[in-house]
Amino acid sequence: MTQQNYRITLLPGDGIGPEIMAVAVDVLKLVGKQFDIQFEFQEALLGGAAIDATGEPLPAQTLERCRNSDAVLLAAIGGYKWDNLPRHQRPETGLLGLRAGLGLFANLRPAKILPQLVDASSLKREVVEGVDMMVVRELTGGIYFGEPRGIFATETGQKRGVNTMAYTEAEIDRIGRVAFETAQKRSGKLCSVDKSNVLEVSQLWRDRITALSKEYPDVELSHLYVDAAAMQLLRWPKQFDTIVTGNLFGDILSDAAAMLTGSIGMLPSASLGASGPGVFEPVHGSAPDIALQDKANPLAQVLSAAMMLRYGLDQPAAANKIEQAVMQVLEQGDRTGDIMSEGMNLLGCSAMGNALIQALEQ
Repeated sequence: MTQQNYRITLLPGDGIGPEIMAVAVDVLKLVGKQFDIQFEFQEALLGGAAIDATGEPLPAQTLERCRNSDAVLLAAIGGYKWDNLPRHQRPETGLLGLRAGLGLFANLRPAKILPQLVDASSLKREVVEGVDMMVVRELTGGIYFGEPRGIFATETGQKRGVNTMAYTEAEIDRIGRVAFETAQKRSGKLCSVDKSNVLEVSQLWRDRITALSKEYPDVELSHLYVDAAAMQLLRWPKQFDTIVTGNLFGDILSDAAAMLTGSIGMLPSASLGASGPGVFEPVHGSAPDIALQDKANPLAQVLSAAMMLRYGLDQPAAANKIEQAVMQVLEQGDRTGDIMSEGMNLLGCSAMGNALIQALEQ
């Protein structure tokens, strides 16, 4: 029988983070009662809030608390206030440290066009209607972590910036397996994105993904260069189901895929490791310009909680219930400012939370 008692570490973070986290926790508490799931919530500091309190973006206590959890629910970090700190002290460094500290090598980013919001996309309806893809991004290797890195003085006295894009066979195989298994759960199509025509690291990537495909005969594998993949995302995104790629290319392509949906405020994500807790968070940032004004869209945070139930805690029925509630509030015309359109009901963050609770109680 699936475990029914879970310790969840909450990282509300900065900006709108605490507001949207409060909505997600209310939703989880109600769904927990409905499905006889017990949650023990504990909060910890990350990002700017942690810097203000402790001087560090990722306090040791936070990492320890996350490691001792069944899952981590993160809201958003960062803001103008901390932009000019040295790199090792910035909020984003705390997030990278969290991913590395928990061994979260796989980032799952869905991009799904909800029928109620199809006209919010900047692309034509016929191009984006029905889009439903998952980008699987390698998260702890590649150019963001490769060595050597830094800004060095040359013999002529000029400065030279260096970053190293590097992957081992083991790192590629590990993310490849997650991608193939994700494709198996979806429609059985996987597109691997690289730049193997000019990069040796991408040649190795393509060789390993191709070799792995023999273990997954039920998955149809294709390959695209990253520039071609970017073009095809805009030209005909419906051709994609699951995409797997490295850290840098995945960072860019997953944001491009997100914007197909019209609002980055609607999209969740999951970061998973080989074992231990995953981290589930919205794709959007901390939006400090609207913090504490009850204007934030909590739906991506709530959908991140659903991803946590599905991918982190193996509670798909509870995840489905939350996703259906989100669909229902959109169907009845409830909108926050970022997804507002003519004739709809403009709600603030807490009112959207109340609408979700009502939908769940029906």
